[in-house]
Amino acid sequence: MPAAPKPEILAAFEAAKGFMPVHEGLAVHAAAVEAGRLGLPLLEVGTYCGRSTILLADAAREAGVSALTVDHHRGSEEQQPGWEYHDPETVDPELGVMDTLPAFRRTLYRAGLEDHVVALVGRSPQIAAFWRTPLGFVFIDGGHTDEHATADYEGWAPHVAEGGLLLIHDVFPDPQDEFTGQAPYRVYLRALASGAFTEVSATDSLRVLRRTGPGV
Repeated sequence: MPAAPKPEILAAFEAAKGFMPVHEGLAVHAAAVEAGRLGLPLLEVGTYCGRSTILLADAAREAGVSALTVDHHRGSEEQQPGWEYHDPETVDPELGVMDTLPAFRRTLYRAGLEDHVVALVGRSPQIAAFWRTPLGFVFIDGGHTDEHATADYEGWAPHVAEGGLLLIHDVFPDPQDEFTGQAPYRVYLRALASGAFTEVSATDSLRVLRRTGPGV
């Protein structure tokens, strides 16, 4: 059974700005530790302020691989002004638009994990379009519209190596609105229907799947 993160890593995770509960974070960490044994990079889509990145980076450090995190840092739909998940502290005071990159960098610095993370700053489909490296772990936790969730799946799931893990966050079988899991749930069903992925575990809204066949 994978070791839980050390107290200082868990403390850094809990102190970081973000939305992931601790028990889901522990499941992400356990999956990342397992996937790290493949010797391939660990990648997440949806950085925000680096809360879950701390857990990936810790697992990557242990495995001697890199943690990669993809985000344009302008916030997803539900994080914009006027929406429930908006945080005024993430707004650039000069430009008046969201910019979570400075908070993300502070998060990594405080956790002592900067050397283990490569931040890919840009739109997920644009980066995925030229990506060629196999990945041991892909964690989809970006935009929650069908457009964005589907693009993240189609862009990154093909790069999950045989035996690697695909994680999908905010999977709710009975979502209340489009920002609480409709699109991630449909992506999750698509992954299962593809025959390429087999479910390993479920922790509340987090699903962990393993690549057991070709395709997406």
